[in-house]
Amino acid sequence: MRLATFALAAGCAFLAGIAKAQPACKPVYLTLDTGHMEVAPLMADLLNKYQVKVTFFAANERTKTGDGSLGKDWAPWWKARAAEGHEFASHTFDHTYWRGDVAGNPVSFKMRPSAGPQEGKDFTWTAKQYCEEIAKSSTRLQDITGKKPLPLFRAPGGKTSPALLAAAKSCGYEHVGWSPAGFLGDELPSDKFPNDALLKKALQGIKPGDILLAHLGIWSRKDAWAPAVFEPLITGLQSRGFCFKTLREHPQYKAWIDSRMGAPNTAPAK
Repeated sequence: MRLATFALAAGCAFLAGIAKAQPACKPVYLTLDTGHMEVAPLMADLLNKYQVKVTFFAANERTKTGDGSLGKDWAPWWKARAAEGHEFASHTFDHTYWRGDVAGNPVSFKMRPSAGPQEGKDFTWTAKQYCEEIAKSSTRLQDITGKKPLPLFRAPGGKTSPALLAAAKSCGYEHVGWSPAGFLGDELPSDKFPNDALLKKALQGIKPGDILLAHLGIWSRKDAWAPAVFEPLITGLQSRGFCFKTLREHPQYKAWIDSRMGAPNTAPAK
């Protein structure tokens, strides 16, 4: 009995040593903004195939099929992504670009939606109006998926000002950009930035902790980025010891998310 107990203990110690010797994965944070959605089903299949979890930033953009990326036609697609464990956040509802601050007390903002009924028109919004625009997308995502989105947002084009960021944060939303190497280039012209060059650049430049950015379809790109780059990017990073995590786990945003939503329940089910 003592010999068996000793052997069992030695075996456990050996396995623990192997586990300890294995290096931890190098996390990266893949984020996907909405687009024309034509490649969205394909991209979702690849995420599921390679067990990759991402954070989606959603706006109600014009799509090649259906009534907009947050419309009723795409609602089942979003609901399925929630069931798979992905996270969601706002990209403003009408994909509205910040165009400049308007001096005053309080400051207001020049804005231009690039989707929706007011597409291409210029407006001056208060901080309250901009907060409502962020919240509208977040609310729609929760209505569709049944899952509460993260208290984060991404301004279209990443265009912001300190005043705009302060306004958004005052109503509960922290802005998320992307890392320099994490700009995956799917919105660049394919004649100047071919897929093989974009893939090579990403695999060489991405570092642990980087936030990566791609889209669910770009209208202007002639040679589709997905799956030409998307799949080999995933497998290439995984083969290099990287793993994919959502922004809920990002050290820069985790405390903010937990303060707004509460820490996720990790206790085992009884």
